[in-house]
Amino acid sequence: MSAEFTPEGLREIARNFSKRYGTTNVRALLVAGSGLDLEIPAWVEGDEIALAEIFPFRLHELPGHRQTMTLWRRREETILVMNGRFHLYQGYRPEEVVAPVRLAGLLGAEVLIATNASGALDPEMTPGSLVVVNDHINLQGSNPLVGGWGRDFGPPFPDMSTAYDPELRRLALEAADEAGFDVREGVYAAMLGPSFETPAEIRMLIGMGGLVVGMSTVPEVIAARQMGMRVCVLSLAANPAAGLVDRELTHEEVMLEGKKAAKRLRSLLGALVNRVF
Repeated sequence: MSAEFTPEGLREIARNFSKRYGTTNVRALLVAGSGLDLEIPAWVEGDEIALAEIFPFRLHELPGHRQTMTLWRRREETILVMNGRFHLYQGYRPEEVVAPVRLAGLLGAEVLIATNASGALDPEMTPGSLVVVNDHINLQGSNPLVGGWGRDFGPPFPDMSTAYDPELRRLALEAADEAGFDVREGVYAAMLGPSFETPAEIRMLIGMGGLVVGMSTVPEVIAARQMGMRVCVLSLAANPAAGLVDRELTHEEVMLEGKKAAKRLRSLLGALVNRVF
C-alpha cells in the first residue's frame, strides 16, 4: 500500500481529518516513546483514533506502542498525541515514519514535543534521568527529505543550527526540575537499530559528544523543522549503554523505566504545555 502514499495523498488525508474531527486550531503534536503514556492535565481527552484508519500504509506492531492518536481539547484548541511512533527499523519508509509530523504540520501545528526512551552514554547517569535534547547526531543512514517528499513540505535544505528550540528547552528544564527529574541538556545520537549498540559503537558516540543514544526521533525533528515547527525533545535515559554495565540490555528494561517515570512525565508535560500555550 506504500505506493499509494504520496504528498498529495497526505494533503487529502489532512483535509478529511480536519473535517471529520473538527481540528480547526491544532496547536501541537506530542509523540510518546517506548513504554511512555502521555496525558495533558487541564486538557480534555477526546477521540482516540487508530492509526490504521488515518494512514494508508501497513502498520507494524511493537510492544509499548498503542498505534493510536488521541485528540486532546481545550475549548477550540487541539493537541494531537501519538501513543507510540513509527521507527525505521520496523521496516517503515522515511516518509511513513514522519507522516504524523507532516499531518500535524498540515493541520496547523506549530510545535512538536517528542519523548523517547534512550540509553545513557554517561555512566554517572542513573536510569530514569531525563535529558532535554539540545542537538542530535544522525547515524541512521536516512533522511526524510530525500527525494520528492523533501521538496513538497518546505525548503529542501532546511537549516538545523537551532533544531531544538532554545526557549522550549528552557521551559522544559524548568518543568523537569519541578517534576523531580535528575535533568540535564545534551546530544541525542540516533542509530538505526533494532539491535542495541556494541561497546565499540558506544565509545565512538561518547567521543562524538553524545549523551544519550536511541533509535528514533531524528527523522521527526528534521521533518518538523522543514515545516517550520518549533521542536522540543525529552529523552528518558532508561538504561546504561552497552559496555557501561556488565549485563545484557533488553527492550523490557526500557519499557519498565518508562512506566516507572510515567507519573512524573505526565506532570512534566502538563507543566510544559501550560507554559507554551
